[in-house]
Amino acid sequence: MEFEKGPNEPGRKELSPLLKLVLELGPLVLFFFANSRGAALADQFPVLKELGDPIFLATAVFMVAISLSLAVSWALTRRLPVMPVVSGVVVLVFGALTLWLHDELFIKLKPTIVNVLFGSILLGGLAFGKSLLGYVFDSVFHLDDEGWRKLTFRWGVFFFVLAVINEVVWRSFSTDFWVSFKVFGVMPLTIVFTLSQMPLVARHTVETGENKDG
Repeated sequence: MEFEKGPNEPGRKELSPLLKLVLELGPLVLFFFANSRGAALADQFPVLKELGDPIFLATAVFMVAISLSLAVSWALTRRLPVMPVVSGVVVLVFGALTLWLHDELFIKLKPTIVNVLFGSILLGGLAFGKSLLGYVFDSVFHLDDEGWRKLTFRWGVFFFVLAVINEVVWRSFSTDFWVSFKVFGVMPLTIVFTLSQMPLVARHTVETGENKDG
């Protein structure tokens, strides 16, 4: 089993940016849908009632969806994306605990754990001279090494901020609010943060051979 290569390395087989976005965000959208429509789905398919409240059905859907997402990514590229794999492992572990112990606490802790892991991996990688964010965004951006270092540092800090926000939200509000916030709060925050990095991206973008030929 191989993981995808780092930024600016030859021999990478890339997914289209749109497909990559669908594979990475699709499971989260299905998680929200299953939670919001859980009661109706259970009425239509009574066997689902054995799972209990909608959050548990949503957790099961999330686990299946993220597994399928990774399987599709592997089938198309014969390599696994590093950060989605980390997220997927945590989803499967904490999702299994959520369903087995019938306690939604574990799935609520998942974003905190994942964001702390991502932040630690990115900042830790920088300490060893590795700009690991390129594994995620290299199919979208083509940056020089300094650009990847700066962008990696900013995203590392941002992941820690998301971890703190998740802790505040799940401890202070209802489960339904927390699920909605994951889609309608975290996603917009991430988009705004990403857009705020565009000046840095523009300063450090390098021309690829494909761009030069065009």
